[in-house]
Amino acid sequence: MKTAVSASLLALAVMAACAPAPADSPEAIAELDTDTAAPEAPAVESPLDAAIASELRSPEEKARDQWRHPKETLEFLGVEPDDTVVEIWPGGGWYTNILAPWLASGGGKLVAVLFSPEGIDDAERVARIETNNAKFKSNYTDPAFGTIDYSGFSANSGPLTEPGTADAVLTFRNIHNWMASDFQADAVKAMYDALKSGGILGVVEHRGNPAIEQDPKAKNGYVNENYAIKLFTAAGFELVGKSEINANPKDTKDYEQGVWTLPPTYRLGATDRDKYAAIGESDRFTLKFRKPLQ
Repeated sequence: MKTAVSASLLALAVMAACAPAPADSPEAIAELDTDTAAPEAPAVESPLDAAIASELRSPEEKARDQWRHPKETLEFLGVEPDDTVVEIWPGGGWYTNILAPWLASGGGKLVAVLFSPEGIDDAERVARIETNNAKFKSNYTDPAFGTIDYSGFSANSGPLTEPGTADAVLTFRNIHNWMASDFQADAVKAMYDALKSGGILGVVEHRGNPAIEQDPKAKNGYVNENYAIKLFTAAGFELVGKSEINANPKDTKDYEQGVWTLPPTYRLGATDRDKYAAIGESDRFTLKFRKPLQ
């Protein structure tokens, strides 16, 4: 008899364990919460990612991201979307096409410092510079770029912008140009003057071979990293950090036409083009400086 009762009790216990919990029990509520939980929200694209992916940039520009690493570079430098940023000598606007919409979306401001013809006596050259500057400005009429402020800079010009107003000054592959005309010290001072106290200077440049003494004119386009550091710290800047974001160990820096042998210039034309394409764009140092707090 005891055996039969025990078997019956065991069967009831098993049935109870398998039965669904009452609708208002904690177990049922927990199960309901699990079943009806909202799906995980998709990741939100950051404004910087959006600017980099924007159709405002051409496919050719985007193809160069693998060499120039715009997101990583701007994040390393600590540029913020609400900053006032001065971009000196933006060339064809590769970085401008990222900076302008990004800053516009965040309430920041971009000052594009174009090449100034001031002090140049050659009328034909002046006309060519003015035409190039007008063409550059015409590329930025889309409201997505925001309102870009413009100024000019050269060996004979005035300040980059109103002194002490920039949160960040950025220069990409320009030091060798200033060295060619021997006004690199003036350029560095102009950048220093433009920055607020504590403002950031970001520098990217073709990195020279440290085993070779720096050519004062940088005729091959390469600048030794230590030379650049001394140039900026001598003007009062503090070196905050260095990054290998834009390094390229394949770059041997010993080409017939200097750095312009490599893409995107390919100064040798079709000669050994595949060879230089395989190397890629130049090896570059990336430096972050700060104007001391005053």
